[in-house]
Amino acid sequence: MEFLTEFGLFVAKAVTLVVALLVVLSALISAAQKGKGEQEPEGELRVKRLNDVYRKLHESVRAKMLGAQARKAWEKQQKKQHKAEQKEEKKKANLKSEDPEPRDKPRVFVLDFDGDIKASETDSLRKCITAVLGVADSERDEVVVRLESGGGMVHSYGLAAAQLDRIRVKGLSLTVCVDKVAASGGYMMACVADRIVASPFAILGSIGVVAQLPNFHRLLKKNDVDVEILTAGEHKRTLTVFGENTEKGRKKFQEDLEDTHVLFKDYVGERRPGLDVSAVATGDIWFGRRALEVNLIDEIKTSDEYLIEACERADVISINYRHKKSLPEKLGLAASGALEHTVMRLLSVFRNQKIQ
Repeated sequence: MEFLTEFGLFVAKAVTLVVALLVVLSALISAAQKGKGEQEPEGELRVKRLNDVYRKLHESVRAKMLGAQARKAWEKQQKKQHKAEQKEEKKKANLKSEDPEPRDKPRVFVLDFDGDIKASETDSLRKCITAVLGVADSERDEVVVRLESGGGMVHSYGLAAAQLDRIRVKGLSLTVCVDKVAASGGYMMACVADRIVASPFAILGSIGVVAQLPNFHRLLKKNDVDVEILTAGEHKRTLTVFGENTEKGRKKFQEDLEDTHVLFKDYVGERRPGLDVSAVATGDIWFGRRALEVNLIDEIKTSDEYLIEACERADVISINYRHKKSLPEKLGLAASGALEHTVMRLLSVFRNQKIQ
């Protein structure tokens, strides 16, 4: 038992030393890069042709349904067909034409947005949109955004919706597909589209504004703690967390909420003129089929259905932007603080065992 205790203590010390060395090494390398004026690469675009993805899924199922001999003959035929298709594509690519990318089909560009309260993916979305607008043909091509968001901060989702507006300004057809939820700020983004497609039980709407904050004034006052809030400007601070809130401050805060709600309603009404905004801008939510009845959406369909059908008429291309990991992340130091804490706990346990 004493041997195991000593060995565990040695391992814990070794892990702590390695973590400390990695942290120091990462800091030195980062400092050296900053000194040289070097910037880490931001990230990269990942492009995938969904026609091929769906085709492979279908072929996989078909192959499993055949007997061994029939499957072998079918796979041989498929390889021959794919080889012929690749040869044809290569031949088209080598054609000398005014259009450097001769193509028979239109293209459907697929972007994804999975929103949190801060709309953190807006930066990735803006890069994908910039890339698409540089190559898309406004007369033939379409952009599809698979959107999932329950909303969040007004200014964050305002920017995200403005990014989608860039697509409309360029004259490209924009479709938003909602499989689960596009509420509040999420619906603010969705309403920009020419067409909103949602699954039967997707949550939509919540055209309203909410704000809440705790107030610790009475608790602080009970414990003889004063909070001084100094402002320049009548409405610089309306409601506070620690100070004493006044009716005048509450009234101004409510007025700001109402004004934000008016802006939200106007934004939705401008982009969906056939919608009775006054009837739906109550903060309520609707499930897919009910949302169709009140004109919040245009069609009941999952994103998979929509994209598989699009593959029959167009080249469907998925575009995602992925941030490259920083050096500390590559070294696994993003959670080094938690790791060091765990190691110190282990050291404490081993020491206690040894004393006992």
